Amino acid sequence: MRRVTRFFSHWQNWLGTALVLTFAVVALAAPVLSQPNKTTQGAFKKVGRSTDLTPHPPSKDAILGTLPGQLDVYHALIWGAREAMVFGVSVALGAFIFGSFFGAVSGYAGGMVNDIMMRITDAFLTFPVLAGVVFLQQLVAITIESMGGIYWFNVDYRGQFIDFQFTPPAFAVFLMKVDPILISLILFSWMPIARIVNTMVITLKNTEFIQATRALGANPFWIIRRHLLPNAVGPAIVLAARDVGSSVILQATITFIGLGGASPWGILLSLGRNWVIGPGGDLLATWWVFLPATLAIVLFGLGWNLVGDGLTEALEPSAATYERSTWLRRKKKK
Repeated sequence: MRRVTRFFSHWQNWLGTALVLTFAVVALAAPVLSQPNKTTQGAFKKVGRSTDLTPHPPSKDAILGTLPGQLDVYHALIWGAREAMVFGVSVALGAFIFGSFFGAVSGYAGGMVNDIMMRITDAFLTFPVLAGVVFLQQLVAITIESMGGIYWFNVDYRGQFIDFQFTPPAFAVFLMKVDPILISLILFSWMPIARIVNTMVITLKNTEFIQATRALGANPFWIIRRHLLPNAVGPAIVLAARDVGSSVILQATITFIGLGGASPWGILLSLGRNWVIGPGGDLLATWWVFLPATLAIVLFGLGWNLVGDGLTEALEPSAATYERSTWLRRKKKK
């Protein structure tokens, strides 16, 4: 309870929480805030002729205007919040789980095992994220192409082909559904979490309550799960919270520069890039093509960063460690 009180004692944490909750509510209420129709494809909805390549200002049919091709900016903004929340939380959760486990095991093992595992972590740290995204996309594409499939041909009574069906292997179908950017960001986001958990575990494993637990014959994995991780993952949770915002920003950036991905906010910016400066050089003449998506990305990242900064103090592990050590000292005196 003290940690919650400490967290909400700063106005920045209130602001960050309000922003995160706002995006969460928008993501959950997307079907109500902007209902899909027969022209909807994913996060995009057409409200006019797709051959019309001129963005139109806000109107009754599109309250935040349209992009070239008459795509509703408001609909993409609302449904983009849902996809951003799912994507960001998935990346942060995947990196947090793997990084925490990797860092805790290496720190508890110590010695040569810890050295080897930390060198592996350093090797991943040196690999550029964008290069990893491109590499994984190409790897998935080549794997799917090389796996081939089964062709079924139908012929009529004269022996002429009518049609054919192609059945890809089950694993190829799975790869088609995998988001290479999501996997790439998980693969190249766990290292800071692993390093910080590793440092915390190395410090904590020599404390009195850990040595007492080990002396009682507790299993190493039980010690890691029950004692070390709860006291070591505080800083890791901070990094994971920040990763939610940064991963969505990076996904939108990758989509914007054309390296793949399906970030609705990134696609909004990409489709409207030629209209940032309107006719006559007026910067705000077609503000709806870039301002709503830009603000959504900035506020999403800001909210999660503020929450992460607030959790830095609220989840400080030294308090829990001190309380547990004090309890052990009192038990010994009795």
